[in-house]
Amino acid sequence: MGGAADAAVPAGTVILKSRVLVTDAEGAALLFFTRADAPANPTRWLTPGGHLEPGETHAEAAVRELFEETGLVVSEAELGDPVWAHDFVGEPAEGIRRSYHEEWYRLRTERFEPVDTNWTDDERVDVEQWRWFAPSELAATTDAVEPAGLAALVARLA
Repeated sequence: MGGAADAAVPAGTVILKSRVLVTDAEGAALLFFTRADAPANPTRWLTPGGHLEPGETHAEAAVRELFEETGLVVSEAELGDPVWAHDFVGEPAEGIRRSYHEEWYRLRTERFEPVDTNWTDDERVDVEQWRWFAPSELAATTDAVEPAGLAALVARLA
């Protein structure tokens, strides 16, 4: 769910999401270069993650989204407690603004190659590429990164 579905959510409703900061032994973060919901917004680098399904906890959504977007199978216990929470207002469709709350988890793992076997049709259109960013590369990139403070978060958690 995203874009049009988020735009259809009544104003004043907080949309819940979970994200996973996946890092390797050197602190490099796995990010996806993904088209934004509103065409006027830039394609940007972001972590695996997405919306909570009805009845899901943040941890359950993080485990599910990580599997769907990377093929990586982990347990809620492996993710542990959230390392950060992020509240923001986004634009799921041009001219429509909605409130979001994200719970962020961190997973340290060996570097791996994500698989797209479980991607949705939208992800197959929206995800342009993925890569591992060393903290210094993330801090130096001129590409759009979401959220804006992601480089500082990666450095703090490295």
